[in-house]
Amino acid sequence: MDRPPGGEMNAVLTAARQRASLRELEPRRRRQPNYIRIGLWIALLISLLIWMLPLVFILFTSLKTEADAIGTSVFSWPANPDFANYAEAYTAGNLLNAGTNSLIIALVKVPLGLLIAAAAAFAIARIRFKRRRILLAAMAMGAMVPIQVAIAPLFQIINSMGLLNTHIGVILPYIGFGIPYEIFILYGFFRQIPEELDESARMDGASYFRLFWQIILPLSGPALAALFILDFVATWNEYGMALVLLQSSESWTVPLAIQGFQSQYTSSYGPINAFTIMSVIPVVIVYLLFQRYFVSGAFAGSVKG
Repeated sequence: MDRPPGGEMNAVLTAARQRASLRELEPRRRRQPNYIRIGLWIALLISLLIWMLPLVFILFTSLKTEADAIGTSVFSWPANPDFANYAEAYTAGNLLNAGTNSLIIALVKVPLGLLIAAAAAFAIARIRFKRRRILLAAMAMGAMVPIQVAIAPLFQIINSMGLLNTHIGVILPYIGFGIPYEIFILYGFFRQIPEELDESARMDGASYFRLFWQIILPLSGPALAALFILDFVATWNEYGMALVLLQSSESWTVPLAIQGFQSQYTSSYGPINAFTIMSVIPVVIVYLLFQRYFVSGAFAGSVKG
C-alpha cells in the first residue's frame, strides 16, 4: 500500500491530534458553569418564594380553627383541618350572589369591550384617514387617566340615569375606562400583520368588515386572549368604582362582599381566608383556559407601532 508523502503524513497527524485535543476540551467546556443561567434560576426561585408565601399563609389559615389561627405560627400546617370555615364563608358571606354579580359583569364587559376596542384599533391601524395618529395619541392619553379623578362626576351621571346598584351602571364605566388601553395594545399588534393580506382580500372583493372579522380577528387570537385575561382579572378585582356605584348588598361584587364579610368577622381568620380562597377560583380557571396564549400575546403589540 502506498503511503502518503512525509509532508502529507505530518499534516494528517497534526489534524488528528487537533481533533483529539478538541474532543478532550469539549467535556471541560461543557462542565463550565453557566453563571447567567444559575443567576436566573436563583432569581426565579426567590420570586416564586415571595409570591407563594402569602398564598401558603392564606391557605393554611383558611383550614385552622380560631384558636389555632391565633396560637400557632402562620405557616404551620393545621393539626386538625377545619373545612367548616369554607361552608361558613359561603353561607354567611353570600358568596354565591356576589360571585354571580361579578361573573355577569365580567362576562359582559370583557368580550364587549374587547370587540369595540378591536374594531377601533383596526380602523386606526388599517384604514387610511387624516389625523389617525392624533386619534391614537388621544386614546393613549385616555389610558393614563386614573379612575379616581372621575368618581364624583361618574356617580352623578349614573345616578341621574337611574343605574345605581345595577349591572349596566357598572359595565358602562368599566368599558369606557378599559377601551383606551386595549386599543393602544391591539393597534400595535394589528400593525404587525402584513398589509399584503388586506390587498389580497380587497382584490377578492372583501369589505372592511369581512377583512376585520374573517382575517384580522382570527390572526389576533394570542393578543385578544392575553387582553381577555388581564381585563377579566382587573374587572373581577375592581373595588373603587364598584364601592361608589353598588351601594346595595344585593348588587355587591366579590371585593365588596369580602370587605363586608371581614367587617362582620373581624377576628375569624379562618372564614375570612376561606372566603378569599374561594373568590379567586374563577380567575384561576380563566387563566388556565387562556394561559397558552398569554405569553405569546401579552406583549405582542409592543414591537412595532
